[in-house]
Amino acid sequence: MSPKSILITGSSAGGLGGELAKQFHARGFFVIATARNLDSMQELTALGITTLQQDVIDEKSIQVIKAKVTELTDGKLDILINNAGVSYPYAAADISLQTARAVYEVNLFSVMAMVQAFLPLLIASGDARIVNMGSTAAVAPVPFGCVYNSSKAALHSYSDTLRIELAPFNIKVITIVPGLFTSNLTKPWHRVPEGSIYTPIAQQYKERRIEKFTDGAMPRDEITRNIIDQVLKSSPRAWYWDGTNSWLIWFLGTFGGRKAFDGILSRKFGLADLAQIRQAEQTKRSA
Repeated sequence: MSPKSILITGSSAGGLGGELAKQFHARGFFVIATARNLDSMQELTALGITTLQQDVIDEKSIQVIKAKVTELTDGKLDILINNAGVSYPYAAADISLQTARAVYEVNLFSVMAMVQAFLPLLIASGDARIVNMGSTAAVAPVPFGCVYNSSKAALHSYSDTLRIELAPFNIKVITIVPGLFTSNLTKPWHRVPEGSIYTPIAQQYKERRIEKFTDGAMPRDEITRNIIDQVLKSSPRAWYWDGTNSWLIWFLGTFGGRKAFDGILSRKFGLADLAQIRQAEQTKRSA
């Protein structure tokens, strides 16, 4: 009996995709890992994992990968994990719309394209999984992350609809909602653009972004084990929350009301300080 097959996008070593590839491989799965840069998957290749270069926003690249996967798996795919994603940590007032559209291409539209392309192979499996990598940022409106947050919120909504539509084909759709976890790929962006209206709190922004990516993060291997255990269940959760602060965000998002996060995040990212700075400036001008 041939091992079950799995395709994972965004599998660069040091990130969640790379760790998923290693742990699924260790459990006996036939893993096909993709990333934009083949060199970023050398560790996976050394383990005997099949690695392929892919640009998830390029339709031709997707079709090349589909043809290769079809060849390698005899036309079946048991699990598709859409892990590729990008961040864009800038305030709404400072974003480039061109870059914002590019973020949506990776975080949302590439997932739609991958699902459409590989759906015949997933149906042929007879008992398949589609795993979409969401984020707690889709629920908690983290300041200076409006583009990323909203792209992941759209992905959550898409995944919910997809879950219902694909149920008759015995395909289970699982949305992973990770909180903070360690990653070599995570970069604590901390630059407020020159001339930004947020310049008065630039230092607070830098400190908070560093804290966000370093304080109390769940080890990457641990969250990966938990995700795999959930994906392989006969009846996996529709949304699986894990990682540091994920359950707190779930609780506040579920029971706290629409403004549950406003005060907490405003203080955390210096926006409450900015309000005081502006008030002091106005008082000084009117004196």
